[in-house]
Amino acid sequence: MHSKALLLVNTKARRGQEDVAMIRERLTAGGLDLIEPHADSGDFLSVIRQHRNEASRVIIGGGDGSLNHALLALLEAQLPLGILPLGTANDLARTLSLPADPLQACDVILANYSQRIDIGQVNERPYFNVASIGLAAEVTRRLSKGTKTRWGVLAYVWAAMGAMLRSRSFRVEISSDGQSLQARTWQVAVGNGRNYGGGMTIHEHARIDDGLLNLYSLEIKRSWHILPLIPALWRGTLDPLLTVRTMHGTAFDVRPVSHPRSIIADGELVGTTPAIFKLLPKALSVYVPQPNSLSPHSAPS
Repeated sequence: MHSKALLLVNTKARRGQEDVAMIRERLTAGGLDLIEPHADSGDFLSVIRQHRNEASRVIIGGGDGSLNHALLALLEAQLPLGILPLGTANDLARTLSLPADPLQACDVILANYSQRIDIGQVNERPYFNVASIGLAAEVTRRLSKGTKTRWGVLAYVWAAMGAMLRSRSFRVEISSDGQSLQARTWQVAVGNGRNYGGGMTIHEHARIDDGLLNLYSLEIKRSWHILPLIPALWRGTLDPLLTVRTMHGTAFDVRPVSHPRSIIADGELVGTTPAIFKLLPKALSVYVPQPNSLSPHSAPS
């Protein structure tokens, strides 16, 4: 029996022009009737709302930004999500242990094995991976579609180096579970999933279905002090570091002491502080490889 799938591909994503015909052929051969409205990632929200009663699942080809644009409608529709990693960083796909090859990702969707995952919220805006204030805003401003298309994940490294030269530390108040603290930081990041920023790890034990948000605050004295921390930031082995504060919970309130700062979620500018973080446990169903591969030990390096 065939089932209908809403297929949305962001053709402006880094690999959005690749193998679309082969993707379509693989999915239809696997028994899916495809609904393919013409839309770019900015329209995904309205298109899902328009077709939610016609489809049994939604398949999105693109990067983390494309998925973030669709997330609110996905939560409303409560249709299972299939992901074709066609972006630059593909951090959500990495967290879910999805294959980088889009045709193999099609096979994961056709295998019909799904897992419910948590979703983060910042100021009522949902996100998959990480939301942050500080350095990430400057990195995002420095990233262009052309740079990401040409250099891939290396574009994030270049942008981060430039951001470190221009950014300054700031004082922030962090509240959670009735307790609050103040610190001078360069960045506060709150992760729902495991990976962000082109493959960095929010915490070595993070899972996207563990019912927790993971916060870190980068409390170094000088910008260049981040250099010896890069291996730990990449692996998420942050707990032993005196210059990185880590916290775990289901809600955080982050407020800069001075002027408001930009909030970045899944690589997209979503507003300004104060930043109220919440967790939506087991909020969305996604197709993942069998068996359950969301544990940090089985995620690809």
